[in-house]
Amino acid sequence: MHAGRAYLPNETILRVTQMTTFDDRERAFEAKYARDEEMAFRVTARRNRLLGQWAAEKMALTPEETDAYAKAVVQADFEESGDDDVIRKLLGDLTAAGIEIDGTAVRAAVEEKTIEARRQLMEAQ
Repeated sequence: MHAGRAYLPNETILRVTQMTTFDDRERAFEAKYARDEEMAFRVTARRNRLLGQWAAEKMALTPEETDAYAKAVVQADFEESGDDDVIRKLLGDLTAAGIEIDGTAVRAAVEEKTIEARRQLMEAQ
């Protein structure tokens, strides 16, 4: 032993360094996962708002009605996982308003608005 210092074999130092590196990588992965999940949630919420505005325009709603309807579409997404609840709401509301539209057209709008929402959020960062 050296005076005033504890002696650690090289193997122990290597193990401690490897654990620290592993722990750092694990924390970084967890942080990235959390950021990715938050971004996915934000994209979906923005997309649903855009879908509500898109449908409201087709139904010729007033600006106030459009805002309320967009919020209702965002809320509809919390009913079940996946997009089916939103698609069902949009399709039902559009059909009830006398708009001729099918599920394929609504799904195409979902894809289009997903891309637009992602672009808007990326520009905002």
